[in-house]
Amino acid sequence: MDQLRILVVDDEQDVEALFAQKFRKQVKDGKFEINYVSSAADAIKFVEENGVDNLAMVLSDINMPAMDGLELLKILKDEHNDLKVIMVTAYGDEKNFKEAMRLGADEFFNKPVNFDLLQKKIEEMFL
Repeated sequence: MDQLRILVVDDEQDVEALFAQKFRKQVKDGKFEINYVSSAADAIKFVEENGVDNLAMVLSDINMPAMDGLELLKILKDEHNDLKVIMVTAYGDEKNFKEAMRLGADEFFNKPVNFDLLQKKIEEMFL
């Protein structure tokens, strides 16, 4: 498996430290490169500036100010249908799940994220 470039989109400040800790080994071993942005608008800007050729997946929170993750998902899938997108939410309601899947989410996780399961899912997607 080549290095996977992952974009994490979440407005919570502690998310970057949490992902860095949980995926420390994968980053150190060169398996993952994780980039962080704190808003959907910043995610769109990141994709516009960097393209999706070297971006394996986007992992986005749903509930964010201004533009939410579902809106971001729709934009990403409309423009880059093959891009893998995993949605994450602290509010595990059926409505968000159904809408995310309808819009093309590849997976859906509730917070707190089970990082072992997330890693397994990422490996399944790219092996």
